[in-house]
Amino acid sequence: MAHSLAAASSFSPPAARRRLPGQVTNVISSRSLVSFNSQRMNFTSTRSRPSQLRFKICCSAKKETVDRVCNIVKKQLALPEGTAVTGDSKFSELGADSLDTVEIVMGLEEEFNITVDETSAQDIATVQDAANLIEKLVVEKAA
Repeated sequence: MAHSLAAASSFSPPAARRRLPGQVTNVISSRSLVSFNSQRMNFTSTRSRPSQLRFKICCSAKKETVDRVCNIVKKQLALPEGTAVTGDSKFSELGADSLDTVEIVMGLEEEFNITVDETSAQDIATVQDAANLIEKLVVEKAA
């Protein structure tokens, strides 16, 4: 603390400026020493890091729907027999480009007898996303 006070006292505003009451006079990087009307207050700076966790609210599709979507994805992308495709599999990680994704959506529409609008199709990134959308559309179609 003594070092911070010494560092703060060595800094002085240019002579051309006059210090007004309540004006911040000194700032130090990790600890800030601020003067307001002859009162000193210490503030510790904090750094916020972006969180890797994101919350996503969705209804999870039935396992059988996810399995059917996995089979369609494997077939459309002609993946080797041992390739693992799960609900968390991203189409891009499986090697799908935008044309492949369109073909997957067309295969899903045919398999489940649904119609996927273009806006919804653009939001599909994983097998789980596709399965969730399919179940939503099937329920809407039945209503």
